Amino acid sequence: MAELSGNLLYASFFLYLIATFLFGGSIQDKKGAEEKKQNKWAKLGITITIIGFVTQIGYFIMRWVAAGHAPVSNLFEFTTFFGMMLVGAFIWIYFIYKTPALGLFALPVAIVIIAYASMFPREISPLIPALQSDWLHIHVTTAALGQAVLAISFVAAIIYLVKSVDQTRSNKRTFWLEVVMFALMCTIGFVIVSSTFAMTGYKESITWVDKKGAEAELEYHIPSLIGPNEWTLADENQMKPLIEVPAIINAKKLNTVVWSVGAGFILYGLFRLIVRKRVAAFIQPVVKNVNLDLIDEISYRSVLIGFPIFTLGALIFAMIWAQIAWTRFWGWDPKEVWALITWLFYAAFLHLRLSRGWQGERSAWLALIGFGIIMFNLIAVNLVLAGLHSYA
Repeated sequence: MAELSGNLLYASFFLYLIATFLFGGSIQDKKGAEEKKQNKWAKLGITITIIGFVTQIGYFIMRWVAAGHAPVSNLFEFTTFFGMMLVGAFIWIYFIYKTPALGLFALPVAIVIIAYASMFPREISPLIPALQSDWLHIHVTTAALGQAVLAISFVAAIIYLVKSVDQTRSNKRTFWLEVVMFALMCTIGFVIVSSTFAMTGYKESITWVDKKGAEAELEYHIPSLIGPNEWTLADENQMKPLIEVPAIINAKKLNTVVWSVGAGFILYGLFRLIVRKRVAAFIQPVVKNVNLDLIDEISYRSVLIGFPIFTLGALIFAMIWAQIAWTRFWGWDPKEVWALITWLFYAAFLHLRLSRGWQGERSAWLALIGFGIIMFNLIAVNLVLAGLHSYA
């Protein structure tokens, strides 16, 4: 059952990849004018996307049956579910607005998220007592759905800014847009680094001694640049980590982040060397025919739909479960704090949009920042900061 679910996930990954190229064909097809919205390539693209989505739902159901609980209990399961919900949100919004350019950008984001998830341990393990509750299904799935719908606002914002920002000039706007492109390169770099060392079977052990004198062994699958305080090498012949970090920071996970950023620099540098232009400038011709007002509306509507879903899942349902599991509604755990920060930011987004008239480019920049907060919560809080919510 678990093997079948894995095969279904691989199938959905490749179907999304095929659909991305089909949406690309719909953009380049001159017969598919903006007024018509959908041409044959776009119809093929959304059809393949739906098949991929159904296939991924099959993965989710099969893994649920194999595990005996909702497969959202570790970083691999949650991130793949988040990617699935992002595709589902895209399909939903696509049928409202029928904008092929949305698929050309939304599906690659989902593909990168699923590829990112695949780098984490995929073994099915029993739930710890604190997670053995129906609130696991309610809280986590609703929170992921809300984040996925909010992620569509990011996709629309990318399209808006790539078209509207003048790439012939170097200024703050082009710089920060390029920072976003670099961040995507870092995620791809993580997938490449993790895959490379996994194929080589790399393994390294470090014995860590905490302040109380207790020993624990950390097993690295990527060469250790970052190590915990008061560590000793299990193998004297190994190279010592360059930096020590306090116990509040997960040294092993931070090491992975450092490697990912380094790989991102290399990928970005190679790209700039080959194409001789910014990433945003390179993809700008793809969005030359999009309607900016329509894209702005999609971004706003995504926040309008995703915000209340996120409020239910990440705050209200989370506090109810926290009271049941830990006898308190709020504990200032890093995950709880960043969920609150995310909620406050999108509340401010809607306030500025409705009361201050922040539309167009300013709204798009806010959508980019909001998604950055979501990804910080998914990556940095889960991988670097230690807390009750940190996934193993």
